[in-house]
Order: sequence, then structure tokens, then C-alpha cells
Amino acid sequence: MLPYIHRDVSWLSFNYRVLQEAKDPSVPLLERLKFLAIYSSNLDEFFRVRIANHRNLVRVGKKTQKDLDESPIEILKQLLSIVNTQQEEFSKIFEKEVMPALKREGINLTKRTKLKEEQIEYIEEYFRNDLLPYVQPVLLQGNKIKPFLNNRALYLTIHLEEKDVEDPIPEYAIVKIPSDLLKRFIEIPKTRPDRKEVIMMDDIVRHNVKHLFPGYNVIDSFSIKLTRDAELYIDDEYTGDLLAKIRRSLNKRNVGPASRMVYDREMSQAHLAFLTEVFELEEYDLLPEGRYHNNFDFFKFPAGPIDHLKD
Repeated sequence: MLPYIHRDVSWLSFNYRVLQEAKDPSVPLLERLKFLAIYSSNLDEFFRVRIANHRNLVRVGKKTQKDLDESPIEILKQLLSIVNTQQEEFSKIFEKEVMPALKREGINLTKRTKLKEEQIEYIEEYFRNDLLPYVQPVLLQGNKIKPFLNNRALYLTIHLEEKDVEDPIPEYAIVKIPSDLLKRFIEIPKTRPDRKEVIMMDDIVRHNVKHLFPGYNVIDSFSIKLTRDAELYIDDEYTGDLLAKIRRSLNKRNVGPASRMVYDREMSQAHLAFLTEVFELEEYDLLPEGRYHNNFDFFKFPAGPIDHLKD
């Protein structure tokens, strides 16, 4: 048999070519941001379908695996290793190249630690008036409470300690970031007249999360996202109503088993281990990323009509 590249390894090479466009300084800046969004959107679907398929092959019996040309576990390890390397490069491109370039053009994607007093007042009022009905805080209690995480939805997972307790034990909670219902990017008061100031909804929720747990000290918070298996499983294409079978399978795409949990790579191992147990995840379900997920939302970045930054 001639050696060949596995098709999913080859596909990751294709998607890396998209990431290279985001890395290329000769590409207009807002187009680079769009290429980051395209890369992220592509990868999301890849995990929902192709990685989910590999995970299912890993779970089948050894007798079935013997009939396969390659070891499912080795292919899965290879794919995850490639994705991890690409995700580190993605974070570097966004944080070290694209964000500083946007700032030079008068578009500042502000982090919550850099906010001025007027901006803090603005995001606190925005949280109370616009976000509070949607954030859905839930205190996690091991096997007692296991909330269902919506497919591709963003959440903050919070490390808490109870106030006025001499030796508090670590506790954890999750809070929904409602970016599926409201704008992900919010314009805030300018610090300079020639600059557009934008903050991500994630950071507004992160700043205000202390108000949701008044009996606790917030030690730290990290963003996570669960992607669910979206493969179409049809047992028999030749009997019954195929269209009805496809429809039923499509309806299950958002409630299937987890195919990955994306998490902030700065999260502590103890915090990650707790989430892994609560949501019944395995080692191959975990994918470290940067501080922000669902980066396909960059398609909606509010840059305005700056023609020299576009094709």
C-alpha cells in the first residue's frame, strides 16, 4: 500500500492555510480579522463532525478496530496535537499582531483591567439593564447538579470561596455569556475623540460576576465552550423514510454527546479536573485555547466604514 496523508490531517493543513492569511501583514487588517473568524468557524464544524467520528471509533471494540487501516487513537492524538499547535498560533496572531494593529488604526479592543472610571460605570449599567436576565448563574455541586451546556454557547466558569469562613473550600459555578442573544462586541465611551473603544461581552460579564454571588469571594474566572457531536447517524438508508430519518438526526445535532470542551489554557489543573468530572469528559474532549472562544463572531466586529482596511 502506498503511503498517504489521512484526509483529516490534510483538512487541517487546508484550514491552516486560512490561518496563514490572517498572519500575512500584506492582507488588509479587517480581512485578517475575517480570516480568523473563518478559521474558527471551520474548526468548530470539524470537531462537531470529524473529531466526533474519531472519538466514536476509539470507543468501538478492538475486533472492529482491527478492520481499520489506521489506529483511531493514534489518528485522534495526531489531530489534537496539530490543532493545539495551531490554536497557540491563533492566539499569538490575534493578541500580538491584530489587536495592536487595530489600536494603531484607532480601534481599541479594551480589556476590563484597562477600563477608566466612566467606562466601568457604563458596563456595570449595561450589565444590569441588558445582560442580567440572560446570564443564568449556577453553583456546581459535583454529581448533585449537572447543568446542560448548550452547544457552542459561551460560559464563564468561576472559582469561588465562601466569605467569612476560616478555611473555605474551593467551590465552582458557571455563568452563561449570552452572545447568542445579544451583541458580542459593545462600544463604550471613548477615552480619546479619535479612537473607537470596544469591549467584548465576555469581559462585561467577567467584571460583574461578583454581583451574582454576594456570599462568595470570586477567586478567578475562565471561559469555556462545549461542542456537541453533530454527525448524522442513519442506521439504514434503504428502508423507511430517509428524509424523516435525516430530519430526526438533524434535530439531535445540538443535544448530542460532547465532542470537545474548549477552555482557557490559563485555567488551573484542579479547576479543569473538577469540570471534567462534572460534565463527564475524557482527556480527548479537552482543547486549550486563549481567553476568548467562538471567534467566528469576528465576522460581526464593529469596525465601521474604514475602506483602507478592507479589500
